[in-house]
Amino acid sequence: MTSNVTQLKAREEIRPRIALIAHDANKDEMAQWATFNRGTLSRCSLYGTATTGKRVSDLVDLPVELLLSGPRGGDAQVGAMISEKKLDAVIFFWDPLSSQAHDVDVKMLLRLAVLHNVPIACNRSSADFLISSPLFFNQPYFAERQAAN
Repeated sequence: MTSNVTQLKAREEIRPRIALIAHDANKDEMAQWATFNRGTLSRCSLYGTATTGKRVSDLVDLPVELLLSGPRGGDAQVGAMISEKKLDAVIFFWDPLSSQAHDVDVKMLLRLAVLHNVPIACNRSSADFLISSPLFFNQPYFAERQAAN
């Protein structure tokens, strides 16, 4: 006998897509931040530039899709993901005291995040505020943002 009962789909869990990037002087801080926020990050889809992503993945035992190293094109990959609406947030611990060979990539990431209205946190405090926001896992908020894009 077949059933005529329609199964209702469970509401899909929101999995914010987050890019993790840290300059060399900030990799320890990123690792500490990721460890502290492991529970929240476990509910996200994570992307990371090569060294940062591998370090976070190894330390907190979470899957991180690895991109290229920042100076070798990883920053540009993140920029493309922002432009293609494939990221919901960027955590970018960059070093404001050291000149980087790829400083133009840093400026590009900041510009694209602002242009495409993607939140970007550039230090531990702003990253904590970003992922602890009540909007971070809010279904209506994400639906509205995706509809606007």
